[in-house]
Amino acid sequence: MQLANLPTDILRAFVSVIDLGGYTRAASALGRSQPAISLQIRKLEEIIGAKVINVEGRHLKLTEEGETLIVYARQMLRLNDEAVAKFSGRPRTGLLRVGLPTDFASAYLQDAISGFAQSTPNVSIEVHCDLSRHILHGLHANDIDIAIGILSRDNNPYLVRSWEERPIWASALNGDVHKRRPIPLATHPEGCEYRARMISALRAIGREWRVVYTNPAISDLQWAVSTGLGVTALTRKTLLPDMRVLSIKDGFPELESIRIGLFFKHPRLSPAGLGLVETLISRMDEAAEPQSQIIAHHKNGV
Repeated sequence: MQLANLPTDILRAFVSVIDLGGYTRAASALGRSQPAISLQIRKLEEIIGAKVINVEGRHLKLTEEGETLIVYARQMLRLNDEAVAKFSGRPRTGLLRVGLPTDFASAYLQDAISGFAQSTPNVSIEVHCDLSRHILHGLHANDIDIAIGILSRDNNPYLVRSWEERPIWASALNGDVHKRRPIPLATHPEGCEYRARMISALRAIGREWRVVYTNPAISDLQWAVSTGLGVTALTRKTLLPDMRVLSIKDGFPELESIRIGLFFKHPRLSPAGLGLVETLISRMDEAAEPQSQIIAHHKNGV
């Protein structure tokens, strides 16, 4: 049986239509006519044997098959463009605006960005740290070029790659703050997925809690835990030597996993952006456990 090929030019048209929000905009970005783009989408649907885009009034909506395909399309285009960039010799220049979440261990990602900046002095990089939902809103509004954030529970447009992380309960190494009633929690502001998981887990077992400290900065949250002010949920990458991990034996139930995603709009990303994406993916792969390195369906939630 001969397998069909998915040409990258057709996949690029497909991704551009979705990311840019229309056939006309995609045609302008790709230097094609609108009928030519429409023809490519029809060709794509013929190849996979299913419709990928529905037009609802003035809005485009991916079908179920389209939602599945676009994840593969983004991966294939990223690899294709990285390979071309390596051999093209085109200089990496311009401005890159990167969004990193405060509700995830992003220090090692900042180190990766710093290393990339030093190796590409002609690229200006701005790093914006905020809650994941704010970072992803910035990406949708074209205020952010590359975003790393926690996946939502329903729809995750522009997702290219994801990794899984299970938060852990943490308290001061010495002290009994974790034995207090109600349990004092140190958290990021409301809207943080880590905060939501802590509260949900404690409610599920009927343990009382109260928020005693709120701060968007991970370093300040670490301080609150280390000094015995409260208990929180962290990743193992942000666990400090003067902290201890709390388990079921301590009365703290296992927390629901977090799925971290890398997002960008492919038609808007420069060669410099592709280079940084490659660096970030490499760093995330190094840090993640093998089973958490996945290509996620962008409908998957956490």
